[in-house]
Amino acid sequence: MADDGRPGGGAVRRKSTLGGPVRREPVRALGTPLHPAAWWVWALALGTAATRTTNPLLLALLLAASAYVVTTCRPQTPWARSYSAFLKLALAVLVIRLVFVVALGSPVPGTHVIVTLPEVPLPDWAQGIRLGGAVTAEGVLFSLYDGLRLATLLVCVGSANALASPSRLLKTLPGALYETGVAVVVALTFAPNLIADVQRLRAARRLRGRPDRGVRGLLQVGLPVLEGALERSVALAAAMDARGYGRTADVPAPVRRTTTALTLGGLLGICAGTYGLLTAAGADYGLPLLLAGVTAALAGLRLGGRRSPRTRYRPDRWTPRACLVAGSGVAVAALLTVASGTDPEALHPGVVPLTAPTLPVWPAAAVLLGLLPAFLAPAPSKEPS
Repeated sequence: MADDGRPGGGAVRRKSTLGGPVRREPVRALGTPLHPAAWWVWALALGTAATRTTNPLLLALLLAASAYVVTTCRPQTPWARSYSAFLKLALAVLVIRLVFVVALGSPVPGTHVIVTLPEVPLPDWAQGIRLGGAVTAEGVLFSLYDGLRLATLLVCVGSANALASPSRLLKTLPGALYETGVAVVVALTFAPNLIADVQRLRAARRLRGRPDRGVRGLLQVGLPVLEGALERSVALAAAMDARGYGRTADVPAPVRRTTTALTLGGLLGICAGTYGLLTAAGADYGLPLLLAGVTAALAGLRLGGRRSPRTRYRPDRWTPRACLVAGSGVAVAALLTVASGTDPEALHPGVVPLTAPTLPVWPAAAVLLGLLPAFLAPAPSKEPS
C-alpha cells in the first residue's frame, strides 16, 4: 500500500503483471466505524420501503441493494455471518407462504387453474376454510408477492445485524433500556459460540466413529453444549457482579411516577397513532398522536435513565458519514411512501387479470439511493468479537 501523492488521494494498491505496466487500484481508506444506530436506521428504513410495495421487481431491487451493501461493508466478525441465516429464514417464509396457499387456497379469485388437488370435506362450522381444491395462478402470484415483501423485510433486519456491532449498539441505548439491551447482546454474542460448540462436538464424534445425527446423536451433542453454555453463563454472571452490574441509584418517588406515566402514555399514543395512520377514518389524528406518543416515550426513557447511572468509554459519535448513511435509507422510505400514494398501480400490481409487473422508473431510482453506504462507509475491518 502506498500513497498516490495527490491532495486528498487515498491509499492505492499497486498491481503489476508480467511484462506489463504497473496498475493502480484505489482502495477505500480505513476510518472510524460508523455509528451502529446509523446502520439500523438505514436497514429499518429499507424495510419500511419494502412494506409500501408488492411489486416483485422493486422488492428484488431492495434485496440486491441491501445484499451489495452487506457484502461491501460488513466487518470480519462472528455476528456478520448472521446475514446468511436471515436469507435462509426469508426463503423459508416464502416457501411456507406458497405451501399454505396451495393447501388452504387463496381468497383471490382466479380462472387460470394450475392443478386441482383432492378437496377434503369440512364440517359446517369451518365455513370459509378449505383443504385442497383448485390452485390458481392468480392466487399463487398474490401469495408470492405478499411473501416476498415479508422476506425482504427480514433480509433488511438481517443486514442491520450483520453491519452493526451489538456491543457498540449497547453503548448507545438509554439508561432505562440498558438491562434489556445487555440481555439481548449477551444472547447475540453467545449464539456463535453455541454453533461453534455444536460443530466441534459433531466433528469429534465423527472422528471417533460415533453417530452425530438422529435422536441419539442430538442428545450426545446437546448435553455438552448445554453444560458449556451454563458454565459460560455462571462465569459471565460472576464477572458482571464483580463490576457492579445491577446497581441502581435512588430516584425520588415523583420522578418514578412521572417516568411511568410518560412511558405508558407514550406507548399508548404510538399504538393509537399507528392505528390511525393505517385506517382511513384516523388520517386526521393519526400523525399528531403518533408524534406526541413518540415524544412522551422518549421523555420517559430519558427520566428512567436516572435509575441506572453509567459512564460511556469512548462513545460513538454521529459523523457526517453516519448521517448520510441513515439519510439515504430514510430517503428511500420517504420516496416509496410518496410513490405508493401517487402511483399505487405501479407499486401494487394486480393479479386479476394476470399481468406482468412493470418497473416504475423513479421509484426504482429512489431504491438505488440505498446503495450509497457502499461508497460512503469506511472500509470493513476486523473488530473484536
